[in-house]
Amino acid sequence: MRKLIVFNQVTLDGYFAGMNGDISWAHRAKKDPEFDAFVEDNAKSGGELVFGRVTYEMMNSFWPTPAAFEQFPVVAERMNSLPKLVFSRTLDKPTWKNTRLVKGDIAAEMRKIKNEPGEDLVIMGSGNIVSQLTQAGMIDEYQLVLFPIVLGKGRTMFDGVVKPLNLEPTKTRTFGNGNVLLCYEPAGQGARVGA
Repeated sequence: MRKLIVFNQVTLDGYFAGMNGDISWAHRAKKDPEFDAFVEDNAKSGGELVFGRVTYEMMNSFWPTPAAFEQFPVVAERMNSLPKLVFSRTLDKPTWKNTRLVKGDIAAEMRKIKNEPGEDLVIMGSGNIVSQLTQAGMIDEYQLVLFPIVLGKGRTMFDGVVKPLNLEPTKTRTFGNGNVLLCYEPAGQGARVGA
């Protein structure tokens, strides 16, 4: 069975997006070659990317552009070449290369997709998707990059989660720019902590 992984950037006060979906705070960190290498290595690791419509449209508006290839050549190449899955009831036809559209019930469809052959699935952004699949108990791992910034207002990817979710740490890593990678699995899956 394929693993379903959440990979998101979050602020110290727990937001993955500011007001009106603003994520510009995630691009203001001071330059750090170690963190930049981590981002590139992470992009190379493969998998199928999973988005809700809002995140999909935001990613599609940047990653296929010449600016993306100029600023982030390795990440742009991977973002464009990896298979992508977008959950949307309103999108008619995806325009980003290697994208398939799923319109059905998110949890039911993801259950089927996890049983298909293929690489692991990685949700990026997409708070509504994260929340729904968290409640359905379908997420195998949460990989969060904590940014040392406080927004005061924004959106948490767990809006709407109604019952507590106990998580166990599996990995941490601190970067010179102050960002911290925090990895968790739902309790009971055999946690292992290390750098």
